[in-house]
Amino acid sequence: MKLVVFGWGNAARGDDALGPLLLARIAQAQWPDSDLIEDYQLQIEHALDLEGADLALFLDAGRDTREPFSFAEIFPRQGLTPLSHALAPESVLSIFEQTLGREAPPAFLLCVRGENFELGAELSAEGAARLEAAWTFLRQIDTARGPEGWRARMTEM
Repeated sequence: MKLVVFGWGNAARGDDALGPLLLARIAQAQWPDSDLIEDYQLQIEHALDLEGADLALFLDAGRDTREPFSFAEIFPRQGLTPLSHALAPESVLSIFEQTLGREAPPAFLLCVRGENFELGAELSAEGAARLEAAWTFLRQIDTARGPEGWRARMTEM
């Protein structure tokens, strides 16, 4: 099962780096059949990265996210036009469907709660602890890779 993983954020903004930090751990663990994509923000072009994917995982940090993280299935949503170049993951899925004329792969979002997003900030102690919790969870769901396995994990949370 081909998995595409997006990790986005800015290491110069403290806990905003949580998505890329998780992506780096996946790279180090060498998850099989996985394409890993890191960027500062999601953009229209990322829809094309989903080509041939059986499953997608989006990794991000959030201010108002449940502690230590949230994990949910996401779906394409029309009408999420960005005011800048940045897109929501649901918009990337929608653009995939509009551009390629077929259904987007099943997709999930893991969002780690962050505390400090100030320019020049380091990863907060809370962010570091939540990073560890999220990494433990990601290792567990990789053993049940697939939409059904991941949906089952959502019901356990």
